[in-house]
Amino acid sequence: SSKLSCYEQSSDLLEPPAFELHQIYRALSVIANESDSIQAELYEASRRLVKRQTGVLYYDCTNYFFETECQEGLKQYGPSKEHRPSPIVEMGLFIDRSGIPLAFCIHPGNTNEQTTLIPLEEQILRDFSLSKFIVCTDAGLSSERNRKFNNFGGRCFITTQSIKKLKKDLRQWCLEPTGWHLKDSLDTYDISRLEDTAKNRSKLFYKQLYVEGNDGKRDIDFDQTLIVTYSLKYRNYQQQIRNQQILRAIKAIDTEPKRIDKHSQNDYRRFIKKTSITAYGECAANKIYEIDQDAVQEEAQYDGFYAVYTNLDDDPSEIAAVNQGRWEIEESFRIMKSEFEARPVYLKRDDRIKAHFTTCFIALLIYRILERKLDSQFTCDEIISTLRKMRVTSIGNEGYIPSYTRTKLTDALHEYAGFRTDYELIKKRTIKGICRHSKE
Repeated sequence: SSKLSCYEQSSDLLEPPAFELHQIYRALSVIANESDSIQAELYEASRRLVKRQTGVLYYDCTNYFFETECQEGLKQYGPSKEHRPSPIVEMGLFIDRSGIPLAFCIHPGNTNEQTTLIPLEEQILRDFSLSKFIVCTDAGLSSERNRKFNNFGGRCFITTQSIKKLKKDLRQWCLEPTGWHLKDSLDTYDISRLEDTAKNRSKLFYKQLYVEGNDGKRDIDFDQTLIVTYSLKYRNYQQQIRNQQILRAIKAIDTEPKRIDKHSQNDYRRFIKKTSITAYGECAANKIYEIDQDAVQEEAQYDGFYAVYTNLDDDPSEIAAVNQGRWEIEESFRIMKSEFEARPVYLKRDDRIKAHFTTCFIALLIYRILERKLDSQFTCDEIISTLRKMRVTSIGNEGYIPSYTRTKLTDALHEYAGFRTDYELIKKRTIKGICRHSKE
């Protein structure tokens, strides 16, 4: 919520704050100025609580919107992930392999996300005493410059590669049904002959191709390996998604013909073909809309395939497993946008906007550590909603009584914290001891 709302809600805390609203806004400038050092100190402090798996770092970007039409400073119009016609600010986030946040950066909403990776990496190299790690990104951050930067100094990269955008010879090699391998097997397989059985759906087939730089054919100046995987389970998933989109396209043709012409790259309307000329070569009185079967077939040939570029020499199946961990950074963005309600942003000044996201970053870090301490037994929604409901009611000089329901999750929280608040009556001196213990 807004800082004013937070200040008003803080009066319900066991220890109400002894400061005024204007001091909160003044503090935001301090937090913004010290954001880099705060991130570095948080990393060192978190290492004392959980084991940080910094050998693999995942990086991605997202954006947050403002409820304003005025663009200035960080608030700029750009490609919104939610297709909102509002100014946005861009956030880049690094998390480690265990899903715990490491560092973040804030940029204007019209910034090309590919330019945000290297500066934040340089901050990690400078402030976190980390030098050797694998950077894993999606295709949107797989520029040659980013890969080249992580080809030196003990750093490595794994980056998703769109097979559709590969050069023709590489694309044909990826889709060739023969020459596929399985982990711990010397056999080769023809994926066109696979039966759709439960056993085969659990298998991940792969093949790899060493691509030399400066070989006269490629436009890169460093060596890398192209690894492509194939999964029947992934194929079936993509087919299911496309079939649902085709059904939506058919419905749109019948009910929303005026909205068909405009669509994004992955929109269901990409499967709709518009015809303005009749079979006799005459201009049609009305546009004719129908399912584009050629577009459906073109996309279907990529079902089940997934490709990455890397400069690692490890087993392809291990590299694929590392790359699959990118889902945690997407989940982190979802948590901040939904459970933490980090949007819209109710601030104007750039320094205060940066401070806002610093507090969101801290909250995400605390949540992820708590999630690990609870052995990942509970969902984010369960943890956040339970924490918000864990209130106590004052009964004067007698003390406090719990105003929430005891559950397995509250028991786990109490066990980790080292104290309990679910007794029939909690004396005031006990509450003071809990507050003192929490500060230690």
